[in-house]
Amino acid sequence: MPERSKLYFTVAETLRRARNIALCGHVMPDGDCLGSVLALGRALKIMGKEVLMLSPDPVPEMYAFLPGASEITVTGNGYKAVDVFVSVDCSVPDRLGCHHSFLERAGRVIVLDHHAGATVFGHIYLNEPGYAAAGEMVYELLRLLPVSLDPEMAACLYVAIITDTGSFRYDNTGPQTHIRVAELIKLGIDAARINKLLYEEKSLVSMKVLGRVLQSLRISDCGRVAWMSVRQDTLRELNARNEHVDGVINYPRAIKGVELALFYREIEANKYKVSLRSKYFLDVNKLAAQFGGGGHQRAAGCIMEGDLAEIQRRMLEAALTALKDEHT
Repeated sequence: MPERSKLYFTVAETLRRARNIALCGHVMPDGDCLGSVLALGRALKIMGKEVLMLSPDPVPEMYAFLPGASEITVTGNGYKAVDVFVSVDCSVPDRLGCHHSFLERAGRVIVLDHHAGATVFGHIYLNEPGYAAAGEMVYELLRLLPVSLDPEMAACLYVAIITDTGSFRYDNTGPQTHIRVAELIKLGIDAARINKLLYEEKSLVSMKVLGRVLQSLRISDCGRVAWMSVRQDTLRELNARNEHVDGVINYPRAIKGVELALFYREIEANKYKVSLRSKYFLDVNKLAAQFGGGGHQRAAGCIMEGDLAEIQRRMLEAALTALKDEHT
């Protein structure tokens, strides 16, 4: 049996033997993180386990329709130790946020992640950088557990996969991704409705934020790099949260001729979360790694501190070098 398959069986057996299990995704949870936690959590509850579903940050409004979303807990205080703690879609332990302490309070720690170059931690580390989403890993894992996939689990996994593949537009989408999604749709989920809720139901605040952010749009002289930014005072003025900037990076990425899109979001005074997205060939995981970050080939991020103009200059310089190197 291949070593990877053995790991899946080990994870499944560990979950079967546990009585109480905590599941946790990363800070600023996205669709893959939440959908994976909710699908696995529902399956374990059906198996009779005591399950605690955690998130370091609140569930964004756009994902509130997911089955079980209201059961996700943000605070990590006052909870007892668990038999098993599962880190889901989290590439480094620090991204567990306030739930990081569970790593010391759990009998066993399982890591389910699909990011290339992720930090190895936990007792059982299962990493699938070839998978488009953690949701694909959970799909395979559920097939080994004594529970049948139902429409609620399928809806959660569908959201996990379509959001991390950019609705199947990203290069990480493979044949098996489509096969798994087809099996989820066969279970009776309303895929059309889910897509409308995700992509055609934007809050007024989100649209106002987009309008302000688009005003910051800049393009490099060569036309291959585009970037935008938003400061904290703008978000406060619009009464906006982090979730209201979700997806804005796709606008500069969509510009014809642009290979790399960058979005700078101020998270503290003179501290920015930089999101990187490439279109065809640039490995943004390598580019982000130059600044202590990481992610995937076409989607990555990092944290940079200092004056925004200087941060943008440094990133642009590195990006242009990377673009040049890719063509030599």
